[in-house]
Amino acid sequence: MSYLSSRFQLTLLSKMMLSSLLLSAAATAAEQGQATPDGTLLELQDTHIQETAEEQIKQSLGVSVITAEDIARRPPVNDLSDIIRREPGVNLTGNSATGLRGNNRQIDIRGMGPENTLILIDGRPATSRNSVRYGWSGDRDTRGDSNWVPAEQVERIEVLRGPAAARYGSGAMGGVVNIITKAPAQKATGSITYFANRPQDAKEGDTNRASFSFSGPLSDTLSGRLYGNVNKTDPDARDINQDEVGSGQLTAGREGVVNKDINSMLSWRADEWNTFDLEVGFSRQGNRYAGDSPYYLDSNIENMYDHETNTLYRQSFAITHRGDYEWGRSQTSLSHDITRNKRQREGLTGRVEGAPAAGDSSSAGVFDTSKLKNTRLLTQVDVPFAVSGIDQVMTAGLEANREHLNDPGGMRQSINPGGTGGSVTENVSGTEVTLNSQALYVESNISATQDLTLTPGLRFDHSGTFGNNWSPSLNAEYRLTDEWKIKGGVARAYKAPNLYQATDNYLLSSRGNGCWRAAGATGRSCYLEGNEDLKPETSINKEIGIAFDGGDLRSSLTYFRNDYRNKIDAGTRAVRVINGQDVYQWENTDKALVQGIEGNLFIALSEALEWNTNLTYMIDSEKRSGPFKGEPLSIIPKYTLNSTLDWFVTEQLSVQATATWYGKQTPPTLAQTGSAISAQDEIAPYALFGIGSGYAFNEHLALRVGVSNLFDKRLYRKGNAESVGAQTYNEPGRAFYASVTTSF
Repeated sequence: MSYLSSRFQLTLLSKMMLSSLLLSAAATAAEQGQATPDGTLLELQDTHIQETAEEQIKQSLGVSVITAEDIARRPPVNDLSDIIRREPGVNLTGNSATGLRGNNRQIDIRGMGPENTLILIDGRPATSRNSVRYGWSGDRDTRGDSNWVPAEQVERIEVLRGPAAARYGSGAMGGVVNIITKAPAQKATGSITYFANRPQDAKEGDTNRASFSFSGPLSDTLSGRLYGNVNKTDPDARDINQDEVGSGQLTAGREGVVNKDINSMLSWRADEWNTFDLEVGFSRQGNRYAGDSPYYLDSNIENMYDHETNTLYRQSFAITHRGDYEWGRSQTSLSHDITRNKRQREGLTGRVEGAPAAGDSSSAGVFDTSKLKNTRLLTQVDVPFAVSGIDQVMTAGLEANREHLNDPGGMRQSINPGGTGGSVTENVSGTEVTLNSQALYVESNISATQDLTLTPGLRFDHSGTFGNNWSPSLNAEYRLTDEWKIKGGVARAYKAPNLYQATDNYLLSSRGNGCWRAAGATGRSCYLEGNEDLKPETSINKEIGIAFDGGDLRSSLTYFRNDYRNKIDAGTRAVRVINGQDVYQWENTDKALVQGIEGNLFIALSEALEWNTNLTYMIDSEKRSGPFKGEPLSIIPKYTLNSTLDWFVTEQLSVQATATWYGKQTPPTLAQTGSAISAQDEIAPYALFGIGSGYAFNEHLALRVGVSNLFDKRLYRKGNAESVGAQTYNEPGRAFYASVTTSF
């Protein structure tokens, strides 16, 4: 709990909010006494004030925390999503229910899809995936943004779901994953870690990872941090799925990756009140192509196997000021990220959309580089005060963000109005799009009574393209007894259209594959273009539940419901006809309903034995209106149960056993064209088990070994949803891993 104290008088509540936003007024007025309209003084004595609204919200039922110790006991193979997926409400899915990029699985919170999961690194959005072209079916050829920080450099990961995530603005309708890195240490420390993962099946790719870090004081007031990482995973064998899909057919397994990271931070404590941080980072993520092609197979793709067909380069810069004063706290940060997406040229038309150019194509071997720039300013103050004896901490802040994309590869097509069916012109359209947005927010953590805490909030976002959006929220906690609490919340969340949906510089065309034709009707060629008149997607997120904390026994049960509106999909109504082809736009279409139950149970069986289990049961995750009524938002298990048993044998030796059960996974019944899908193969429930053990020889040397997927339960990708139902991804088999860390 944070304890803030001050002695100052307040006028009207609105003046307090205004001074908070302006920052400077609060500090100078803190010691001044002012009268209210009735002549009385509102005075805050030296009292203990509870957490800020942000800190209180992070105690909601829809929030969980993964610590550095958790990561060390179960190190991820490559991506932090390996461990994040074991939290309540979290799964890994493709970007759409089509399965077109089935093995590019990303974090999906409460069934809202990866595009509605906001990834933060130290509280700042990581949006490099926005530089990757957005396909007709809503897919992206991306692994997401959860792998920019090496596992060994993570202090903790906060996973916020539902109403708790709405305060973070656009893109957080499903939830937020905040990856918090280790701060510079107070004494000189360093470490080197090597991690290896060896699948039992030689057709699955090996992983090798090496990282280092140095941290400590450079002077009495200056400290620093430096870390680096190299991570290489080989692609699955080209024929890994062949026995499942039939002779003469090839369906790609998981692609390989080569990651390189370097990051430095300087932290200067100017005095006892003010601290300045300067951070600079560079990361490179390259793939090792496994042969994925969304709609078709070209024998020439074989020549690309295990080659790098796309590379993301991410540069990040941030300067942050943190103030801790008698009147409260403040934080201001300015960050700038640059992502360069170098990618082998992909098709933009029909069955070749999303496939790397191959064979005799004039684009074969040609690489394009898109550049995404994000500049973001955030300033926030937390100020404690009391009104009529009610203690509270108010937070007020503002954000300003500029997102600029230049994609000469993805935005190279435009309609040739003088052509015939299927006629497009390349390299004549604009290739740039910019979105500017600003936000103001205010929230307060109010001790309404001794047992009731209320956390109201209001966020206002303005987009230069899409107008205004209001996001009110209210979270509450009521203490029934010292052990039992009721917690709940409701919030309006939203997501602005992405850079490809928002501009008419981005054009896709087709001779029928993808064009809306409904149930069995003949469809003609068509175009799909951007739409500046789109409305943001919105969701009313609600949750309520009960929590018990008896020390050695802790449990919770939560019901959540998200009412999703204005989902953006490829259009089903032609807006005009050019060259004898229908022209569609991205449009706001369906309503959707997501609801389910989350539960958690922790039992300390003894001083050395802990058992932790969580359950997510999805009641609904489907569209509720329009031509796709009843279709799933994403293909996720009906239920997910994660269970972990930790045995701390001695201070040096620990053992961990894990188990995960996934429920039935049901495919969509309609293709994006509106026609019925004949293949309805489900994925039956299955379970994965693992065991690992760690031993600390001394304070300088530690070893961890283990086996994942102990009983070798395998799933093979058979194709896309239109042809194979839900069987669109690989579940890797038994693998052996080891990590060794030396530190000083």
